[in-house]
Amino acid sequence: MASETILSSRVARVTDSVTLSIASKAKEMKAKGLDIVDLSAGEPDFDTPHDIKEAAIQAIQKGFTKYTPSSGTQELRVAIADKFKKDNSLDYPSAQIIVSSGAKHSLYNIFQVLCEEGDEVIIPSPYWLSYPEMVKMAQATPVFVGSSLKDRYKISARTLESRITKKTKAVIINSPSNPTGSVYSADELKEIAAVAVRHKIYVISDEIYEKLIYDGKKHVSIASLGKDIYDLTIVVNGMSKAYSMTGWRVGYAAGPAPIMKGIASLQSHATSNPCSISQAAALAALIHQENQQFIEKMRQEFQTRRDYLCSRILAMKTISCVKPDGAFYVFCDVSRTGLDSLTVTNALLEEALVAVIPGKPFGDDGCIRLSFATSMETIKKGIDRIEAWAAKRKA
Repeated sequence: MASETILSSRVARVTDSVTLSIASKAKEMKAKGLDIVDLSAGEPDFDTPHDIKEAAIQAIQKGFTKYTPSSGTQELRVAIADKFKKDNSLDYPSAQIIVSSGAKHSLYNIFQVLCEEGDEVIIPSPYWLSYPEMVKMAQATPVFVGSSLKDRYKISARTLESRITKKTKAVIINSPSNPTGSVYSADELKEIAAVAVRHKIYVISDEIYEKLIYDGKKHVSIASLGKDIYDLTIVVNGMSKAYSMTGWRVGYAAGPAPIMKGIASLQSHATSNPCSISQAAALAALIHQENQQFIEKMRQEFQTRRDYLCSRILAMKTISCVKPDGAFYVFCDVSRTGLDSLTVTNALLEEALVAVIPGKPFGDDGCIRLSFATSMETIKKGIDRIEAWAAKRKA
């Protein structure tokens, strides 16, 4: 008889994704020939620009297929440093920049280096569903600070300060946000920065959606708001959203030298270097100016889709939303249906043939997440079906 497999306690603490059953069910229904409209996508529907792909092809042809330095090639780290200076008014030497296999990998590294058992990490809610699981894998404790639609899903400095304890190690700021699309203003970030500095807690600033902001609003990195907060902030970004390079797996982080040195050491033993070919592609993405035109074209298209989707949602009686300022999601309040998010998600899939993401794993069981990172045709078909389904529910 085979011996029973015993998982480590840190892995046993990790929660299974409740979205897996939805995704699996949608695939089964598609395989049966049903016309499923997918509004769950977490990646741009645009192809990676040609010059980026060509740079990867050339890298292969030239034999750039061996190990690189574990923290990334020097050329790419210098290009990232230039990007930080130009786009974010941040001055990081290349030694304080670590390239990883995606922004998610960068975040995982940060939690592993910063956190110990007994530490607390404050996570504004709603949140990207992997944050609390990564914190738990680092044997720390996630502490959730709630926000609501009326607050545009942003926490205040006062609320943050009320949840800080002697155990607080860091706070996560995700602006623009997944799943809500909320964007913190410079003034809001200044107030949060003052709290972090006063209590000497780190800020983990996830800025992966920084290029996808609408209505003339601007992205501000909290690390740019003075030396004191700069010294306490680890900035995370990557190539996946802005350059439509989700599958290439290139992310990066920058921060205080001792922390980045620790991340470099961890990564050297955990994964070695990011993919050499993907790094060549990422370098081309950053240094070729025409890619900025691609980003702007994609951003404008996303704004058009957002405006259409939100106009349709705001006309409904049982579903509402706040128009997101960034990213490519609409976080819809479905509480007036009288159903929780998972029930709504299952009902939309089974009755309306529309796949969406429930809000529960994001920390809000009264909401669902719709993505507009898909064609306008798909959005129209999906929202027609959601509208017809919602009309049957009494407000």
